[in-house]
Amino acid sequence: MTTPDSQPRLDPITDAGSGEVPADPNRFFNRDHSWLEFNARVLAMCADATVPLLERVRFMAIYSRNLDEFYMKRVGALRHAIETGISGTTYEPLTPAQVLHTMRTRVCELDGRQAGILREQLLPALGEAGIALLAWTELSESERAEAQAWFRRNIFPILTPLAVDPGHRFPFISNMSVSLGLVVRRPGEPETMFARVKVPNTPTRLYELRCGRRFIPIQEIIEHNLEELFPGMEILQVLPFRVTRDAEIEAERDASDDLLESVEQKLKERKFARVVRLEVASGASPRMLRFLMEELDLGAEDMYETSGLTDYGILDTIADIDLPALKYSRWTPLPPVELSGEVSTSIFSQIRKGDIFLHHPYQSFDLSVERFIKVAAEDPKVLCIKQSLYRTSGDSPFIASLIRAAESGKQVAVLVELRARFDEARNIEWARKLENAGVHVAYGVIGLKTHTKTALVVRQEADGIRCYGHVGTGNYNSKTAKLYEDVGILTSDPLITEDLVGLFNYMTGRSRQTKFNKLLIAPVSMKRRFIELIEREMQLHASGRPGRIIAKMNQLEDRGVMDALYRASQAGVQIDLIVRGFCCIRPGLAGLSENIRVRSIIGRFLEHSRIFYFGAGRAEPLEGDFFIGSADWMYRNLQTRVEAATPIDLLEHRRILWTTLEYALADVRQSWQLHADGTYARVSDTGVPADDPRHLGLHQRLMNDAMAVLARHRGDPSVLGQPISGSSQLAPQHQSKSGRRKPKSQRRVG
Repeated sequence: MTTPDSQPRLDPITDAGSGEVPADPNRFFNRDHSWLEFNARVLAMCADATVPLLERVRFMAIYSRNLDEFYMKRVGALRHAIETGISGTTYEPLTPAQVLHTMRTRVCELDGRQAGILREQLLPALGEAGIALLAWTELSESERAEAQAWFRRNIFPILTPLAVDPGHRFPFISNMSVSLGLVVRRPGEPETMFARVKVPNTPTRLYELRCGRRFIPIQEIIEHNLEELFPGMEILQVLPFRVTRDAEIEAERDASDDLLESVEQKLKERKFARVVRLEVASGASPRMLRFLMEELDLGAEDMYETSGLTDYGILDTIADIDLPALKYSRWTPLPPVELSGEVSTSIFSQIRKGDIFLHHPYQSFDLSVERFIKVAAEDPKVLCIKQSLYRTSGDSPFIASLIRAAESGKQVAVLVELRARFDEARNIEWARKLENAGVHVAYGVIGLKTHTKTALVVRQEADGIRCYGHVGTGNYNSKTAKLYEDVGILTSDPLITEDLVGLFNYMTGRSRQTKFNKLLIAPVSMKRRFIELIEREMQLHASGRPGRIIAKMNQLEDRGVMDALYRASQAGVQIDLIVRGFCCIRPGLAGLSENIRVRSIIGRFLEHSRIFYFGAGRAEPLEGDFFIGSADWMYRNLQTRVEAATPIDLLEHRRILWTTLEYALADVRQSWQLHADGTYARVSDTGVPADDPRHLGLHQRLMNDAMAVLARHRGDPSVLGQPISGSSQLAPQHQSKSGRRKPKSQRRVG
């Protein structure tokens, strides 16, 4: 099987191409610091009065989950670097110890802000809406009696108090669990002992009182009924606390290793991984803190005091309350117009008419991508289905379809990425189910994660075998497809499907294919091609033609790509980057990046698509080069993962992408601008007329457009003749009857 070393590889520093940028390591932001600023933007949604109340509550839970994952993924690696003496590199001016210290300072600041927003804004607003999150002291006598009765029936039987004394060792504290630490003693005796009570991980961790919409954390109920667990004992101190453990389980393997067994072993090890964070309620006794830190092998810098909730995950229960007036307006994804007719219409015949562009969640994932695989599994003419699975939902319809296809005699091959962090156990379960059904399951190329979002269907037709494919930017996950913004295409373009055949051979076999017709494949050619396109814009600009780059992604970190962008900026190329998460490029510096602008969009949908635009020196934007794909401009995506990006050829599809980019760059509702010092500021709406659609924001404008397009297709007279706001207007001559781009000699810009 091929290894990363046997593939064409690009060095992250020297592959940037001709020309130089200053070697000052400060030209890049630290990725961990930048990630914390991303999460600060998530937290800002909680204080945004324009966001519906229950959505603000949801964002507060999201902020905490994000931070939990950050500590599980990143802090363990920094700790290891400190312990092994690794210092800063030529591109990172800070040592790991300095990074960890500044991270902790920022997290403490943000945690204090979170507690303040909850206490001063959200709880009062919830109260006005008839919803209460209560402490024990805020309950009436009858409510306390009700909570105690419920506690005795439903919680008390499953609690296990664990004392620490010469006969009982300090108990194991599981990751992300909430515990109550106690100091207890027998009456009349001076000797005290420590005990721990774990708050059970029940589905809600909140109890709703019978009167309705009045909630109290189960932790509070337990804390005020501890005498039932320790009858006859004096309870001197109680301290709620929560631990976070390192979750990094990346495992190297050689050709003799069994990856499935290796990942299973690493999952077992993760359970007992080192603790990287201890969260405690403020006001804890120094003695109890010292005891916990000693038993958990922690230093003072690993302890975080909070004046807010110990477990912000309980807020999801409140966010789930069925009060539509306090949430975003309900959105049901619409069918793509090409697939909005009779269900009996063959999806393959529709794809043969021309590529079908998909934009989720504005367009339905289940009526397009799910249907594509489902119909393929049931169609007797389909000979083979191949699909890559990185993350999928717990009740994935894809798994059922693939199993059904295999049981009906079709050849089915699935790439399952076992190392998708936090989805390892689920992916192992799916891999075994697929194998038991006769599906050929592969785990990809040794040393590389399989992150590409691709599927291939091979079908016997009257004129021979024809291939159909899907290339997208998002996971094959039916649940997140309703919340994450992603794009993709269904295609029968023979050049793309031939590339997909080669790509799956690369992933499942011993193929060393390095040449592809249209797809950009990482780690084979994608990074090199993107840098070539950046440099082409520099050359075009130098020749007097406009140089233009717009790129939209989740994160930006690859130093080779960033240095190429710096050179392009120095050459005068105008560059706009739409980066939702962390971004390590430093925009707006004179002489380096004054032509680079970076913005981030945080809103009702999670911006997840990767869209890349290069102007190609054309005055008409739609004549440039557009790509969509699964890879961010990060080292791991471009060098250590299998990724795919496809060009978008049809003008009507380019128009959708251009409109999306236009809306994103014009957004004044949910956009943030990155400054040269690493701070972000909300994009101002000053000077924007009140009736300007920019006030609607990217997501609402795209929802409006999706509804208008479908209504036009169905002949709704109320929208006929009305333009879709913000879309570039092209004359009809730009499209052939088939919908594909005409040759250049037959096209003209209107």
